[in-house]
Amino acid sequence: MKLVFASDSFKGTVSSEQTVELLTKAAHEVFGACDTVGVPVADGGEGTTDAVIQARKGEKVFVNVHGPLMESANAYYGKLSDSEAVLEMAQASGLPMVPEELRNPLNTTTYGTGELVKAALDQGFTDISIAIGGSATNDGGMGFASALGVRFYDAEGNILEGKGSELEKVAHIDMSGLDERAKKAHFTVMCDVTNPLCGKDGATYTFGKQKGGTPEILDRLEKGMCNYRDVIIKEFGVNPDETPGTGAAGGLGAALQIYLNAEMKSGIETVLDLIDFDSLIEGADLVVTGEGRTDWQSCFGKVMQGVGDRAKKHDIPVTALCGGLGEGYDQIYEHGIDSIITTVDGPMPLSKALDEAVDLYYKGAIRMFRMVRAGMKMKK
Repeated sequence: MKLVFASDSFKGTVSSEQTVELLTKAAHEVFGACDTVGVPVADGGEGTTDAVIQARKGEKVFVNVHGPLMESANAYYGKLSDSEAVLEMAQASGLPMVPEELRNPLNTTTYGTGELVKAALDQGFTDISIAIGGSATNDGGMGFASALGVRFYDAEGNILEGKGSELEKVAHIDMSGLDERAKKAHFTVMCDVTNPLCGKDGATYTFGKQKGGTPEILDRLEKGMCNYRDVIIKEFGVNPDETPGTGAAGGLGAALQIYLNAEMKSGIETVLDLIDFDSLIEGADLVVTGEGRTDWQSCFGKVMQGVGDRAKKHDIPVTALCGGLGEGYDQIYEHGIDSIITTVDGPMPLSKALDEAVDLYYKGAIRMFRMVRAGMKMKK
């Protein structure tokens, strides 16, 4: 019997890697000898680089970059092969890097993410995957592009640094200095956000508040972003508002697509491709997945949806072990998930569930595998 484990982390309690360890231990306790294969997975947000590095047996390459406030920061990308690298913007431009009292998207920049890409180009990587979840920025990707040689000028011909407050000043974009290696490389962007660059559903009004934007700050940023969009239309003949995903990561999605011709793909689908998940589940009798909380959102680019859909194509049953269930959780059944078991084993305060998450997960895994074993004994 071959069992494959591919679960998301339970944020702040059980890591994706730990789920593999606990499921493996529980499976052997219930079934005795069995073939188990486990990989940590993520959906393109924070932790994606680590998951892919481990699954591909890659290595971390550390780089000194500038953080969201242009402070010195230490980040890393993953070397997967001689040509492939994976990185996430949260490593260089992530919201947790900015103290709460300093969070203001007028002042943050994606420059460090551009430096991380440049470092990968310096080492000869030509196939680069970028996860863009968890940003602290709303600079339209100006900082990112600046680090790769693109120059942004104001009406007086001054070069702009590339932060949120300067969107309103952009008058000209000079692509002549763009790193030649960036032009030739292939970029895959892990992103499940379809928001446009501007408007009520755009980068600023949808995501700016969580990055520290007050109503006044957001109005100023939106005005600046509209100016930035209009300059792009004038100089490139492309309207970012007509392309899904340009508003991702405070407009970094627009910079990646327009300046680097990047390919936008679902985060979980990209991760599953990078780790060759289809080959991993070949010959499997059961796949186990899960996440901290399952609800209607789980069907939109999350780990359970991606894993379930892949297994369904191969007619492999899937069971999920989850921390809890929310409204619309049953919609995930349409994506190859055959059953769901929760880790909590009785009424309890959230604090207790979090404090005892590892023990609850293991006990839940035992219950799940015992149920599977019971099903195996049923007469057809």
